[in-house]
Amino acid sequence: MFLTNQDVIELTAWRRKLHSMPEISGQEIATAAEVQGFLADTVPDRVVTGLGGTGVAVVYDSGLPGPIVLFRAELDALPIEEVGSPDHRSKIPGKGHMCGHDGHMAMLAALGRQFGRERPKRGRVILLFQPAEETGAGAAAVVADEKFQELVPDYSFSLHNMPGLPLGHAWLNDGIVNCASRGLRIALTGRTAHASMPETGISPVPAVATLMPALTALSQGSIATGDMVLATVTHAAIGEPAFGIAPGHAEVWVTLRTMTDSQMEALTTRAEDLVREIAAAGGLGCEMDYHDIFGHCENHAEAAAMLRAAMDAEGVPHDVGEAMRGSEDFGRFATVSKSAMFFLGAGEDMPNLHNPNYDFPDDLIPVGTKIFMRVARDMLG
Repeated sequence: MFLTNQDVIELTAWRRKLHSMPEISGQEIATAAEVQGFLADTVPDRVVTGLGGTGVAVVYDSGLPGPIVLFRAELDALPIEEVGSPDHRSKIPGKGHMCGHDGHMAMLAALGRQFGRERPKRGRVILLFQPAEETGAGAAAVVADEKFQELVPDYSFSLHNMPGLPLGHAWLNDGIVNCASRGLRIALTGRTAHASMPETGISPVPAVATLMPALTALSQGSIATGDMVLATVTHAAIGEPAFGIAPGHAEVWVTLRTMTDSQMEALTTRAEDLVREIAAAGGLGCEMDYHDIFGHCENHAEAAAMLRAAMDAEGVPHDVGEAMRGSEDFGRFATVSKSAMFFLGAGEDMPNLHNPNYDFPDDLIPVGTKIFMRVARDMLG
């Protein structure tokens, strides 16, 4: 079963509608409703809503025994003001689909149209529209949701569009494809003083001046050698915006990134020990907490082989590459299924992901769809 020209026209228009109505992580209520409405005429066998918050699972069931195969797209956009000028640009100030999740949803909707016309011959297909990928919270919330226990797949697949790769050219790897990362927020507490008598207080300024380069110096290794450790200071704030007060409080935010979850455990220990040592030397209290926690994403060899076979059958050129420094919460599905994701080239001259003028290339909708559809038909008939 293939997409018709009318399908492509309608899916493109829908993708652009989604682009114009972005919702950020955890707030994807209208987007989830839009998904349900768009796929209603495919008459799915089951629709599960509220998964992990706002997630939607659309199920097409053969009624016969066989594998359960899940395909995932993301519902969320980013808190970024769009500066591009397409007719379908964001209508929501300060929010935009600058990562292409609108295009990923269109691909899954294309699968829904095809399975609405012809069910798999065995097993089940689950189209999962997942919330909150950008914060790393969505996949974990879906997997932990008791409603997901009736949907647990045998295989899970996803993709991400990738600027810098030729349009329609795929990158697929066995093993690790995305790094683990997490944000560490460090709060240092001393004692304020009058700016004319700073010696009567305890200022965090010397500690911050020591801490930021010390954290950055934790970075070492590389993707190529499999031992990359990266610490990136992303934010710092000291005291109040006043000339009369010597500061008594500071925050430093740092993103920690490693190839594997086990390497992340070692890095967090080193970072926390470093913070406590520097805080103690400055007579400061310190608190630390973590945000935007992503585990590493690793392709299962069998699932990756299925994607590779589908690309070969559909004539989609593909290569093997290094793991991406960026993080992706799809790795959570590897805890419950054989999973794999690939990257699909959005064009060599496209703006980078998360740039304020990024817009998903519509020409990728049929390319990604046919890869996923071939996987599903090869497995389920």
